[in-house]
Amino acid sequence: MDIARPSNVRKKRIRRALYAGAGLLAVVLVSVGLSRLKPAAPTVERAVVWPDTVKRGPMVRQVRGLGILTPEDIRWIPATTQGRVENIILELSNPTLEQQLQDAELKLAAAEAGLANLKVQLQNDLLQARATAANMDGDYKKAEMNAEMKEALAKDKLVSDLELRQAKVDAEQLGVRSRIAQEQLDSKADSMRAQLAVQQSLVDQARAVLVLTRQQRDELKVRAGLDGMLQLVPVEVGQQVAPGTNLARVANPSRLKAEIKIAETQAKDIQIGQKAEVDTRNGVVEGRVARIDPSVINGTRTVDVTMTGELPKGAVPDLSVDGTIELERLNDVLYTGRPAFGQDQSVVGLFKVAPDGVNAERVQVKLGKSSVNTIEILSGLKVGDQVILSDMSAYDAYDRIRLK
Repeated sequence: MDIARPSNVRKKRIRRALYAGAGLLAVVLVSVGLSRLKPAAPTVERAVVWPDTVKRGPMVRQVRGLGILTPEDIRWIPATTQGRVENIILELSNPTLEQQLQDAELKLAAAEAGLANLKVQLQNDLLQARATAANMDGDYKKAEMNAEMKEALAKDKLVSDLELRQAKVDAEQLGVRSRIAQEQLDSKADSMRAQLAVQQSLVDQARAVLVLTRQQRDELKVRAGLDGMLQLVPVEVGQQVAPGTNLARVANPSRLKAEIKIAETQAKDIQIGQKAEVDTRNGVVEGRVARIDPSVINGTRTVDVTMTGELPKGAVPDLSVDGTIELERLNDVLYTGRPAFGQDQSVVGLFKVAPDGVNAERVQVKLGKSSVNTIEILSGLKVGDQVILSDMSAYDAYDRIRLK
């Protein structure tokens, strides 16, 4: 029977401890190594990605939106008087207004007749006053001649002094009466002009009322007042309308503008007068920004573009169009195509394709100003780099991919 020596047992224990420690160390090292290994790069079909190459040169900043063509000249036709719709398009009726028109015609006729009658009366009065003044003047001259004759006879003692004085008194009295008659004649003429002016004002007033009433009657037959096309009639036959009610909308189809809806995030740099292009699907027309709606509706702002070029055939109101507005031209910048999820003045991760054309690694890229299809590169890329612009959100967990 063998008896184990104490020294051998101790050596075995030491070896076992060393083996266990080495094994534990190996496990730790393997775990650390595995944890530091990068995940295998997923394979992406080359046909489903959209690559582009970074370039340097001029870049045109543009914004784009959808819109419609609308007439520049639109006129709402209001009712100018109360009435009832008799016909489309568009005839109103107003019996009260017809009666007012007849009354106005009769009042004008009465005022004109009164003026004519007054003229005759005043003319007769004036003639009578002239006759009276003429008689007085004749009597005065006769009395004056009689006084002169008696004064000559009195020198020869052929008439008495009493008769001479009586003749002079008669002449003076008739002179005064003659001057009064002339003054009355002058006053009669002034009075005649004043009375005729009053009556004439009544005639003018009656005529003005008649003209206004006749105009209101004529406006019952609604007219647009401009050449154009009827677009809307918001009333019905038999409907009562008050003054100011819109009866119809008329537009001139030969002068059209484009109303373009631009996303509010892209509209901040738009200014009046900037160049624009409107695509009608049948031709592209040049234009200028004429108005920018200050309000935001459903995340967009409306930009009016007036046409400077000739509209193509088929351009009619409410036609759907595409509008592109030129914001500015950047002369010498680094740029590439606009990525699917890249906003201006932001930092995004893009996959940069390696020189072998197979591997692609994610890099952080700082973006600058953007356009419809291009965007400025501030840092992270250089000329000639090829980047993937398509939506790569499915690979957010990976920093590398392989193109197949």
